[in-house]
Amino acid sequence: MKILITGCKGMLGTDLMNVLSAEAHDVVGSDVQELDITNLEATLAFIKRIEPDVVINCSAYTNVDACETEINLAYKVNSIGPRNLAIAAQEVGAKLVHISTDYVFDGNKGEAYLEGDFVNPLSVYGKSKLDGENHVKSLMNKYFIVRTQWLYGVHGKNFVKTMINLSKERTELMVVNDQFGSPTHTLDLCHAISELINTKEYGTYHITNSGIVSWFQFTKDIMELIGKSDITVKPCTTAEFPRPAKRPAYSPLKNYNWELCGFKPLRDYKEALSEYLELEKIYN
Repeated sequence: MKILITGCKGMLGTDLMNVLSAEAHDVVGSDVQELDITNLEATLAFIKRIEPDVVINCSAYTNVDACETEINLAYKVNSIGPRNLAIAAQEVGAKLVHISTDYVFDGNKGEAYLEGDFVNPLSVYGKSKLDGENHVKSLMNKYFIVRTQWLYGVHGKNFVKTMINLSKERTELMVVNDQFGSPTHTLDLCHAISELINTKEYGTYHITNSGIVSWFQFTKDIMELIGKSDITVKPCTTAEFPRPAKRPAYSPLKNYNWELCGFKPLRDYKEALSEYLELEKIYN
């Protein structure tokens, strides 16, 4: 298939370019320099020229705290951008994969979220991403909304890299122990998206690695796997480190629709983390 990936230079976009190219698809990448998805006319012209079979939208304004003050920019990129891509993809008959987030939920359910659960974003980031989802749903027939969370990969900044770098400077790390989710390796998500686009199983999906963990426990896992047993990891509360944007406290995503449609569950997060750390050695 001919596949257009927006946000191709980001962490997920870079891995998607590599994974889908290796599968012999004709992959075209664009970033903001090539395509401003917030401009409808430019988006229409670009997609009509490319004529892709699939558009995968990895473009997003993901600085969660900055979104609280850069409100217009957050909505332009996370809401209007997906709307424009949906309009353009619909015109050329392309499938659209839109990447979304657990931040559309408030984290108060007390258990993992299903795709159809009540949404109630707490932050501008979450609200703008939900707006983007709604535009895609209302404007298209052939769409896959993929909600994921706690992404990490070799081609971008992420929590794992941050903790590893901090462990080189400190002997003690303080990490929140009251936010829970499922850490997800970008490569595993890429392979899942690759499976999805070969089907007509349209709709909304939660796709994450298996297992639920706190940021505190995840950090302990990282330190264990890199052999940093000398690092002391201490738990703290979110209230002890206030941030501009509210985060959902408990927002694991149950991959219900994914498994219901017969797809294989993604591997355990710790197995994926171990492989990622090996890849980091290669890239560094």
